[in-house]
Amino acid sequence: MATIPLTRRGAEKLKEELHRLKTVERHAVIQAIAEARAQGDLSENAEYEAAKDKQGFIEGRIQELEGKLAAAQLIDPAALDAGGKVVFGATVDLEDEDSGAKATYQIVGDDEADLKQGLISISSPIARALIGKEAGDVAEVQAPGGLKHWEIVEVRYV
Repeated sequence: MATIPLTRRGAEKLKEELHRLKTVERHAVIQAIAEARAQGDLSENAEYEAAKDKQGFIEGRIQELEGKLAAAQLIDPAALDAGGKVVFGATVDLEDEDSGAKATYQIVGDDEADLKQGLISISSPIARALIGKEAGDVAEVQAPGGLKHWEIVEVRYV
């Protein structure tokens, strides 16, 4: 299995979800299955079927998270020394050359991406366009609304 890049914050978030699934969700669904079984005929018991489906989802997610954490390559952005280049974990201040709009993004793993918090996935078009560039460079990004030109104002490792 290939390694999956994760920031320390992203790995902690996945560990917290895994812990919650194992200690809270798993026990709750087992209790729901037991209660549904107690109602009798399982062939026409919608609560039983729903609980079994939820159990399957939880167990699948637990396996997925354990696999990702086992294959994770933890990267601490503060410890990076990339010589001012945009790399995984870097925080990049950008300015749209056309509109003058400013944006700040941190490049993170697929599982930790959250655009509302300024966290973009390493596999997103904008991150792929930024990787390897440095302050003063212009990145061309093919967006749904057309070609965008973003000037890199600053690259930080925080």
